[in-house]
Amino acid sequence: MEASVALDALSALSQETRLAVFRLLVRREPDGVAAGDLAKAVGVPANTMSVHLGVLSRAGLVTSERHSRSIVYRADLARFRALMLFMLMDCCDGRSDICAPLIADLTPCCPSKETVDV
Repeated sequence: MEASVALDALSALSQETRLAVFRLLVRREPDGVAAGDLAKAVGVPANTMSVHLGVLSRAGLVTSERHSRSIVYRADLARFRALMLFMLMDCCDGRSDICAPLIADLTPCCPSKETVDV
C-alpha cells in the first residue's frame, strides 16, 4: 500500500461518525447495513450519512450494493487488512519481543477454525 492511500484511509477514519460507521460495518460483516439503518444507528440525518459514506467509499474502506430500493454498505476488509499491515509491517524493527504483545492482543478476537472446532 502506498503512503498516500494509507493517509486517505486514516483521514477518513479520523472523524468520530465515520469511525463509528466503519466499526459498525465491520461488526456486521458479511451482511452489511442499509444506509438508512446506518444513519439511525449513529443518530445522524440521511444526507449527512451520505456524505460520510462517500468519504469512506472514496478512501476504499466501504463498498456498496443496491438491494431493491436501498443501498447496503459493507466494510472492505481486504482494504482494512492492507491498511493494518501497512501500519505494522515494519513493527518494532523486527523485534518480535516488542510486537508479541500486540499480536497476543489481536488473537482472541479472531480465533482460528481449529480452536473453534475443538
